Amino acid sequence: MEWTTIIKEAVDYIETHITDNITINDVAGHVGISPFYFHKGFGMLCGYSLMEYIRNRRLSLAGNELIFGSSTVTELALKYGYDSPDSFTKAFTRFHGFTPSSVRKEKAMVKIFAPLKLTISLKGGYLMDYRITKKESFTIIGASKEFNYENAKQDIPVFWQEHFASGNGEHVCGIFGVNIDPKMGNETFEYLIADIYNPSADIPRGLVTRTIPAFTWAVFPCKGALPDSMQDVNVKIFSEWLPALNDYEFAAGYCIEMYDAPDKYPNGAQDENYYTEIWIPVKKKS
Repeated sequence: MEWTTIIKEAVDYIETHITDNITINDVAGHVGISPFYFHKGFGMLCGYSLMEYIRNRRLSLAGNELIFGSSTVTELALKYGYDSPDSFTKAFTRFHGFTPSSVRKEKAMVKIFAPLKLTISLKGGYLMDYRITKKESFTIIGASKEFNYENAKQDIPVFWQEHFASGNGEHVCGIFGVNIDPKMGNETFEYLIADIYNPSADIPRGLVTRTIPAFTWAVFPCKGALPDSMQDVNVKIFSEWLPALNDYEFAAGYCIEMYDAPDKYPNGAQDENYYTEIWIPVKKKS
């Protein structure tokens, strides 16, 4: 199934179940793809995480009901999945810029967040560099933390800052950023700031080792300042490379970012020639 069809079916499912307690597992299961890759693909192609999209749709509908309906704030809070009127009011105010009472009593303006609509445009026609390579299993050492898919985009950069601020950069300089979700069905995943493990060296306190299985990898080079260079390639992977892929499919819940040494470049990781790679495990389609 192509990503255009996956996104359309996901949006239709969300609209049908917008007041239900739906999760990323529910939506991914409906479209027949693992939560691990559905979350990445949806975010890359749509510009929102799945739960952010659902939250915005619910708050948009709640604003419309406050204007044209008769439900109380408490009723709307429960209907759209909030534990209390207070939590609903805070989220509503952040989204619309006005409190629910202002909307109802003073007819304050609300924001509309319409359902995603797919448009077809002709893209491609450019060369996207990648290589398929087999790698034996290897062991990494690094700082590990569990992240929720919903907030990972904001939280992982903070994790990198904390890693170096704590002095762990002396032990692990961060050649790799590694996502691990072996079952590809969780709402959380393990992320490591990692280097290749030297078995003859001691493991410093607070660090862990993980063995990455042998895989065939699709390796995508990225050139340019971070984070834009990697984000651009990630978008092309999901919007251009995957839909055109005939021979391979995703093989497992791993994704590796490889970072060149920033001190090799005049402007470090912000240099126009800074080099990174994205590794995705793939397998031949059966």
